[in-house]
Amino acid sequence: MIPAQLPLSGEGAPPRFRLLSALSYCAPLLVNGVALPFFPVWLALHKFSDHEIGLILAVPMVVRVLVAPVVAMYADRMKERADVLVFSGALSLLTAIALYWTTTFWPVLIVYTIQGATFAPYVPVVESIVISGVRRWGLDYGSMRVWGSIAFIVSTLVGGQLIGRWGGEMVLPVMVFGFVMTVVMAFYCPRIGPTRRRGTPVDIPAATGSSLRQPHLLALLIGVAIQQSSHAVLYAFASIYWRELGFSGTEIALLWSGGVAAEVTVFFLSRQLSRRLNAWTMIRFGAAMCVCRWILFPMHWGFLGFFLLQCFHSFSYAFVHTGVQRRIVASVQETQESSAQGAYFFYNGMFMGLMTIAAGYIYAWLGLASYYVMALVALAGLGLIVYAFYLQPQRVVSGGQTREAS
Repeated sequence: MIPAQLPLSGEGAPPRFRLLSALSYCAPLLVNGVALPFFPVWLALHKFSDHEIGLILAVPMVVRVLVAPVVAMYADRMKERADVLVFSGALSLLTAIALYWTTTFWPVLIVYTIQGATFAPYVPVVESIVISGVRRWGLDYGSMRVWGSIAFIVSTLVGGQLIGRWGGEMVLPVMVFGFVMTVVMAFYCPRIGPTRRRGTPVDIPAATGSSLRQPHLLALLIGVAIQQSSHAVLYAFASIYWRELGFSGTEIALLWSGGVAAEVTVFFLSRQLSRRLNAWTMIRFGAAMCVCRWILFPMHWGFLGFFLLQCFHSFSYAFVHTGVQRRIVASVQETQESSAQGAYFFYNGMFMGLMTIAAGYIYAWLGLASYYVMALVALAGLGLIVYAFYLQPQRVVSGGQTREAS
């Protein structure tokens, strides 16, 4: 059976699909551009301990991964997946406003956990709509995804300026603004109808049974989730550590933005990279660079050195994420797209949540040496990724040999 081929020109795509998809990515990453680097600073401002910070950041992650796959499967059965975004954005906005009246541990934990649950399906559903555009009209994933990363950079830089001038209390107003934008863009996100069956998955022969249960795909998603969870100490404590080193809010914003700018470069070049590197190579190389990143991180490099280390994010996240999206397109049919994205989100969130809980204790115990523990975690993820590669179905070519699937 000849695998289905994607069109190259993007002809037939609904008008403004690229623009509206890109803007739909921007809205949630405006929130993440402030929450990821600076919400721990807001928590530290209110005198939460390392253990409490770890729990407040981690519990919503665990809740998110329980909610996202369920909502994603429901979205696959809706006439319009984008309708989910309206409820997700609106409820999340209410929780962000509620944080104004919570400054002690249990209220903050409860409200932030509810926010994690309500916001959980937003990015996976947007991702599934974009991937449908890739399937149906041969659009370039990276050229749409990149604008979300640019929104993250702008949000982080603006947030850093505001926090540098007025302090950590500016975190919540900027988050509220970001959630307002998620509600607005939920109404403008492309409506392209329900998912549809295209007969055959792209790139590899159709698997028997549910394609989401293919052993190599499950092993890959879990391996990547373990590797990505090694970012937990960075996300939870890097901003606090850099403030202790005397870096200003603007410098911290630049450090975070440098990593995302490197990520943006990968997304901009994704089509060219796809021609030169297959998906498995990108994933394995990115995971290997992740191990190197954490080995180097505990050393005091100064601002420029940390900026260069942050640029490793182009490999430890962008290479891996782009490769995984290509493997999902190659492995599942469009009728399971939201479910596949939900599964990817589930594994990532579950391992990240557990690792973030552990990070609070590991960092309190080992300090900067906790990054060496993260290097071991990333190495374990890389090992499972390599194992997943050898589990995948191989195509037979001339001479009875096999070659690597893209």
